[in-house]
Amino acid sequence: MQFRRLSLAAPLAAIALAGCGVNAIPTAEENAKAKWADVQNQYQRRADLIPNLVATVKGYATHEQSTLEGVTEARAKATSITVSADDLKDPAKVKAFQDAQNQLSGALGRLLAVQESYPQLQADQNFLALQSQLEGTENRIAVARSDYNAAVQAYNTRIRTFPDTIAAKIIYGAKPITPFTATAPNAEAAPKVSF
Repeated sequence: MQFRRLSLAAPLAAIALAGCGVNAIPTAEENAKAKWADVQNQYQRRADLIPNLVATVKGYATHEQSTLEGVTEARAKATSITVSADDLKDPAKVKAFQDAQNQLSGALGRLLAVQESYPQLQADQNFLALQSQLEGTENRIAVARSDYNAAVQAYNTRIRTFPDTIAAKIIYGAKPITPFTATAPNAEAAPKVSF
């Protein structure tokens, strides 16, 4: 009789655990980590394009040495700060990464503004191609960050809602993952355009 109760209890326990997100929790976490890898991939793409852009501009804008050095330094800093998938639960590490990437974005903006002072640079096909690649990369970064935040939201919601919260805390000791946030000053304000 005792054996029969145990044989019935095992399937019931398995069904109860299946309903508690035992498999869904790691699936959602791995999805968020994969989306973070996409974000890093796009930032790496941008970092790889920058030396070509700097070299092209350097050929024309010899008087803009401080701007070129600023881009080079910002790129070096941005590529030196890495956040692994395991670091996504540490808001300080994610913020440091975001800050470095924002500094690089600002330096690139100053570099691209240099073209207004050099008409021959505006007509250079290499510069225009690199500028187009950087613009496309910035769009890809925005999409990758958005996809990452959606995956983080799904994971964070899953580990906080019943019945998944049971498996999340008891089995995995799950902690929320840090979403990507706008850290640039006045990021919520629309840029002003004047001609």
